[in-house]
Amino acid sequence: MSDTLLGFHRLAKIYDIQLAQPLVTRSRLGPVRQREATEGQETRTWPAQYQPADNFRGHFEFGLKYERLSFEFFSRLFHRVEPEDVAAWVRDEPMGRYARRAAFFYEWFTGRQLAVPDTPPNVGYVDAIDASQYLAAQRPDRVRRWRVNDNLPGSRDFCPMVFLGPQEQRDWLYDVAAGVQSLDDTYGAELLLRSAAWLTFKESRASFAIEHEADQQDRVKRFAAAIAHYSGRMDDPMAPEQLLTLQQAVLGEAALRAGIRRSPVFVGERSFAREIVHYIAPPAELVTDMLGALRRFEARTRGTSPVARAAAVSFAFIYLHPLADGNGRIHRFLVNHLLAGDKVVPANIIVPVSATIAGSAKGRADYDLALEVFSRSFMQLYADAYRFGQKRVCPDGVETNFEFLKTEDAQHAWRYLDLTGQARYLSGVLRQTVEQEMAQEALALRRNDEARAAIKNIVEMPDADADRIIRSLKEGGWQVSNKLRKAWPQIFAEDGAFYPRHAQIIDAVQAVFESGGSEAE
Repeated sequence: MSDTLLGFHRLAKIYDIQLAQPLVTRSRLGPVRQREATEGQETRTWPAQYQPADNFRGHFEFGLKYERLSFEFFSRLFHRVEPEDVAAWVRDEPMGRYARRAAFFYEWFTGRQLAVPDTPPNVGYVDAIDASQYLAAQRPDRVRRWRVNDNLPGSRDFCPMVFLGPQEQRDWLYDVAAGVQSLDDTYGAELLLRSAAWLTFKESRASFAIEHEADQQDRVKRFAAAIAHYSGRMDDPMAPEQLLTLQQAVLGEAALRAGIRRSPVFVGERSFAREIVHYIAPPAELVTDMLGALRRFEARTRGTSPVARAAAVSFAFIYLHPLADGNGRIHRFLVNHLLAGDKVVPANIIVPVSATIAGSAKGRADYDLALEVFSRSFMQLYADAYRFGQKRVCPDGVETNFEFLKTEDAQHAWRYLDLTGQARYLSGVLRQTVEQEMAQEALALRRNDEARAAIKNIVEMPDADADRIIRSLKEGGWQVSNKLRKAWPQIFAEDGAFYPRHAQIIDAVQAVFESGGSEAE
């Protein structure tokens, strides 16, 4: 009895559906009702009285009631189910909320119309998805035919999803605005603004480090300037003309290829004279429409969870990979841009997520794992669906011999990403970045100010000279270097003639950095 599958898993078996993204919920019959969860999956056991009819209607209604939704599954299912199976359900239950939702989903995912009349006008509207648990459109479109509020976050061309869970179970969803406000309360707006320039450069340098290009100083400075200039200040960064402006700001006007790519792309590496493919992005002929749909997704979800939005848009962008170059940097730029655009973070304050990612081996590994939530399972399904054949030159001038053989089938996965895992990942990164990276930077700046003031209470000097002394003493373990002696012999003379000031400065600076007195009250 416990091996009897229910709901979406049962339908996947009936219709022989293979998914790139596994269904989260596995429902089965058992003696008592219970739920077991592990590693992002859940198994639900249901007593016999919950067992539905063993057909499309029975299991789909059960899934809508009790299971996590999957847009990829819906897309594959409705391209296989007989339209008459859906139509018959609607004819039997013309006012039924689950029948109407099933009919709406059929027409939405397939673009085909069922041979049944419209729902009577006196029937109340029902939401397509539960906006209290999923990232949904802020202003749904009313579909009069089914009396359904189309609150899906995107469109048929591209509609990622994020499961937020019930409100009482959202401790994982970080409140970035509150975190930044806490920093403001602790250190003051003036100190945060002064640290913004360094944080912007730090974000740029770390973003290049993620792509193993940290030594490209000119490019680091250019990207930092682009972040400072554009973050939170572009009304529609994925519009082709604005994306081109942003790409050129990131790559420079002399970039070899700018604009939307017109060639195939995969993420991989070369090993022992052969290519290892880690992920295959949608083909060029799909990119323009999918990018347009991502713009629609971003617009439809404004006013919802800022962190979920930032994760969905930025990770959807990197999986779409619409540009020949600069995708990774713009993917991470979008995180800050959307947070600023949603008024969660002031436009002149950068949350250096790349610094958190690149700051440790674990940070890099966790970022790779977040990307692989989709790419690894995608490649498992399509491991034999590509080849390297005859070389050809694409319309954008790229020469390639890469061919993907199952574009039609893979569209169900590319278009309907489940980005719940990536949202949880980004939320954790933002928490660490605000509460550690940004807090440490603000604290360091405050302590430097205090140490500088302490030095100038002993010896008056320009700020730049005091900063140089502070830096040298910290790096030298509170020992005076030969460079300091040569630069300021009147203070750090080796003969000790001015030793009182020498010792006072060291003691004063060391006290600031080691006493802990600069921590928030």
